[in-house]
Amino acid sequence: MLALVLRYAKGRGPFTTAEARERFGIDVEAVLHELEREELLVRGELRPGGTEREWCDADVLRRLRRASLAALRKEVEPAEQATLGRFLPSWHGIDRRATLREALVPLQALALPVSLWESEVLPRRVPGYAPAQLDQLCASGEVVWVGAGLDRVAVYFRDDAPVLGQVAAADRPEGEVHDRLRAALESSALFWFDLLAESGLETEHALPALWDLVWAGEVTNDAWQPLRAGRRYGVPKPQRRPRRFSRRRATEITATQGRWSRTERLFAAQQPDRRALAELLLERQGIVTRDGVRAEGIPGGYGAVYGELKALETLGLSRRGYFVEGLGGAQFALGGAVERLRELRPREGDEPDALVLAAADPAQPYGAALPWPKRAGARAARVAGAKVVLLGGEPALFVERGGRSVVSLREPDESWLRPVLAALVEDVRSRGPKKRLAVERFDGEPVTESDAMPLLVEAGFLAGPRRAVLRP
Repeated sequence: MLALVLRYAKGRGPFTTAEARERFGIDVEAVLHELEREELLVRGELRPGGTEREWCDADVLRRLRRASLAALRKEVEPAEQATLGRFLPSWHGIDRRATLREALVPLQALALPVSLWESEVLPRRVPGYAPAQLDQLCASGEVVWVGAGLDRVAVYFRDDAPVLGQVAAADRPEGEVHDRLRAALESSALFWFDLLAESGLETEHALPALWDLVWAGEVTNDAWQPLRAGRRYGVPKPQRRPRRFSRRRATEITATQGRWSRTERLFAAQQPDRRALAELLLERQGIVTRDGVRAEGIPGGYGAVYGELKALETLGLSRRGYFVEGLGGAQFALGGAVERLRELRPREGDEPDALVLAAADPAQPYGAALPWPKRAGARAARVAGAKVVLLGGEPALFVERGGRSVVSLREPDESWLRPVLAALVEDVRSRGPKKRLAVERFDGEPVTESDAMPLLVEAGFLAGPRRAVLRP
């Protein structure tokens, strides 16, 4: 009887116990359970819309799963790279409403310039963002920042840090002062003056060494305030007060506020969980490609997470396919990301939208998942302070750090320069009365001698003898 039931199972897809009973005219439930124990049959809710558990031959189920995955891969034709340039800002929720927690979840374990976090990354994702919101999450211990090289930090939710692992940082500093600070922080977190007392160091020696440890990823703080300090490495000058207990106290932000602690307790695991890294990449990028992973500097590159991405596909948590042309065949995506990519394909008659992004923003794909246009040469880069204007998902204009030089990323033409410059003007003016932009060179030429000067004036710039100035 075992052989008869097994032959029946091999000749069809999933079936119910009632269907097997009807086929043989007797109750075969005991036989089905025996075949399950021998791992020849699989039981579960296998068909969409099923109302009860079903049986299926193990080999048949594997063939069905492979066929289903193949059908899903063929479902999406590859989109043009410009569509990815429209998709990624949408996936990151640029200029849409989100809470700070929601915005920070996919940004974990990503090393970004300190200045970028509060000037670009968070305000673009959290409308009405206020520094007090981040201070509250840090003070509660829910969120922690870790140095990742000079003037770069990564952010973690404390309970996710052990599985995600520490990002690459500056080399470990060596010296007696550094060792004394490590020893002082060995047992507990300390405020600045307690740290000085415990280590026996003077301020002028301790402060630079402490920030060496920060950028090496060894020490962190329970506040974001030290990262905002204007004179981060300078020794704070004590204010003169007429009396010791005068009610007038220093109010400026200093590089020593908050409690300092070692980061080694955050990363208890010896190695990061590669499954967790793969899931985070899918959440952050939506569509994961080889170049996109390489740009994030993950140790081991794409190979470190490729196996886990394949496993997530087998579990039905992601899809593999050729979603964006020119980026290799081994691309993985969340189901929702594939649908969003489809929706953002340009339609005939659509006017391309202009969008201004920080060049180093993870929502800006050029220089990471996508290459810069050849016209950019070596002048376009993902650096703090630089801006990119996208038009319909394609890079149109690159504003170098400081704004003195502007580079067109396609052949200059009035038809696209007008909307792009209008978007740039709107972005600068939206940042408050203290922001201005003074352009001195356009495509390597003095801006006053370039063909773009009339268009800049038309957009709202003021013509000067050597520059075009945009005032709030």
